[in-house]
Amino acid sequence: MSVYKKESHLRSLIKGFSWRIVATTDTILVVLLVTCLTGNCSLENAIKIGFIEFFIKIAVYYFHERVWQFSIKNGVVTKRETLYKSISWRLIATSMTFIISGSVLEAFDKVALYIALTELFTKFALYYLHERIWLKLPLGRIRNFIKKAVK
Repeated sequence: MSVYKKESHLRSLIKGFSWRIVATTDTILVVLLVTCLTGNCSLENAIKIGFIEFFIKIAVYYFHERVWQFSIKNGVVTKRETLYKSISWRLIATSMTFIISGSVLEAFDKVALYIALTELFTKFALYYLHERIWLKLPLGRIRNFIKKAVK
């Protein structure tokens, strides 16, 4: 049996899709909440922002994952490293949320800012938990599963 020290590209993709499902759901709920609280409630805009984010951020997330693979030493990721990774992703993703929200809502105003800031807190916690959960699945599990399925 092989010992893996880095995530495979497939694992990064699957992890990215699982994160985007969680994150997109959160985005839609946050956009809906903020727009309703500011008097411009729009499920259509919430879904549109979530949809755009899903496809743009999946690519950026994958790239972010692959870059972080270079920082892993001995196949061990500490809680501190997960925290740093969460912070770096939130800086990137929150900036993107502000830009996407402002574009869809046709105004880079307080509503777009409130969406981004609310998401900053909700997604920081969700992302950190998502990372820690994925660390419970040993590296190589997906590769080994596919190898067995192909045989």
